[in-house]
Amino acid sequence: MKEVDAELSALDRAIINAFQGGFPVVERPFEPAAAALRERDVQVMGEELRERVAELDESGVLSRFGALVNAEEIGGAASLVAMHAPEERFEAVVETVNDFREVAHNYEREHPHLNVWFVVSVADHPDPDKDGSDRVEEVLAEIEDATGQETYNLPKQQEFHVGAKFLVDGPVPDGDLDLSDLGPEVTPENRDTLTPEERDLVVEIQGGLPVTDTPYADVAEAIDADTEWVVETIKRFNQEGKVRRVGVIPNHYALGYTENGMTVWDVPEDVLAEVGPAVADLDFVTHCYERPRHEGVWEYNFFAMTHGRTEAESEQRVAEVRDLMTDYWDVGADDWDTLFSTRILKKTGIRIDERADSNTDAA
Repeated sequence: MKEVDAELSALDRAIINAFQGGFPVVERPFEPAAAALRERDVQVMGEELRERVAELDESGVLSRFGALVNAEEIGGAASLVAMHAPEERFEAVVETVNDFREVAHNYEREHPHLNVWFVVSVADHPDPDKDGSDRVEEVLAEIEDATGQETYNLPKQQEFHVGAKFLVDGPVPDGDLDLSDLGPEVTPENRDTLTPEERDLVVEIQGGLPVTDTPYADVAEAIDADTEWVVETIKRFNQEGKVRRVGVIPNHYALGYTENGMTVWDVPEDVLAEVGPAVADLDFVTHCYERPRHEGVWEYNFFAMTHGRTEAESEQRVAEVRDLMTDYWDVGADDWDTLFSTRILKKTGIRIDERADSNTDAA
């Protein structure tokens, strides 16, 4: 593995590798987490572990520490959108798109026509006869009116994998330490909506947990709830998919993962069900979806995002995806492409509070 740009100790590297998921959801989580590291020959006590997580968080090596909320399961809708911004109007078009508060992320990508790629995130539609996808379409119509450019909506049709892990040299190299079984036993609930109390919890934890000896108790105090309820609810949310994972969320740029390639494929429908899980099993593929084609403009129906620390590593990983694809069908030169990002045009957080509000039961 290539050395990262950040100056990291062996303990720092162990933390990053071990706890990108599966951090214990118990009232005092750092001691059992430290005990698990000691079993992997990483000598650390709970207090030092907490101090190192806090320093990694404050220094920007981590994006945050805590629960990664799955906005899709909380409420509202989101969609990936592509468009063409003419060279002579590029900056003006991008500025107009970015002015829409529903646009959460926006990237310039290498493509001969579709050079602007953004994510639209919306709350549930206020009309009870419509849903979030209807609201996405309304926002795209507004963007088209404002820019004079056509948009191409690429909503997720099938998710094969979402689970970015960015590993570094050091202890726990496989990132396979999972303590999510600790804590109370919980039973998933068959509810699509949130209670007002759950809404308050989601909003409180969306930006991360406090890095203290008792992070869940601190959250409970902030929302005037019982600590036991907070612990049980976060653990249940993890099982239900409202929380994707609990742990450290690395800033992958700080770890040297500066190259990302969005590989896109025209996969025959009869092998899609086999291809999706196979590509998802590649440990360097962080996102893997089926999305719709747009006849005459966009012929690809399968997306797999890869990350690398150098251009050469990124290209090698794309080649590995292609090699795997050839096990399932005869991949031609026109059947795939890689869209490398050349510039971040906008990057703001998904407005979880608005999406949660729109999907909360009346008190």
